Amino acid sequence: MAELVDLERRITLMEERTAIEHLKYAYWRHLDLKQWEPLRALFAADATVNYSSGKYEFRGIDAIMKFLTESLSRDRGAMTIHHGHHPEIEITGPTKAKGTWALYNYMYNVKQNRAIRIGAYYHDDYVKLDGAWKFQHIGYQNIFHEEWKRDDLPSINLVVG
Repeated sequence: MAELVDLERRITLMEERTAIEHLKYAYWRHLDLKQWEPLRALFAADATVNYSSGKYEFRGIDAIMKFLTESLSRDRGAMTIHHGHHPEIEITGPTKAKGTWALYNYMYNVKQNRAIRIGAYYHDDYVKLDGAWKFQHIGYQNIFHEEWKRDDLPSINLVVG
């Protein structure tokens, strides 16, 4: 009987980790596709963020969403693709977890004539609310942050969609 209890515990941990992976994947997808309402639903109301090694810090879902929609909207010219890899997820309690993810992000902004490439590691905290995992905290530390003016590359040609 102890073996069945242990097996059930291990399966539950795997299911929780998979649910958290899906949360993070949805975060990047909604961010890149500028799907703001589904993105908002992924955060706890009192969530915090700390982006770009602390350069951008916000507390509460309204402040977080204001920053994301204003800084990364299509109207401002921002186009992004986030690639997250190597999740290390630790379930720390029935409703708490932590995660570390490798990030590769590319952004270009034709209106601002710039492009950005970022390599970083995310350090997230998750909370389970009403049976669903949410972000309690998202933060990342840059390994590198590279920017350049797009017109410095005379042969560059952009094709969208």
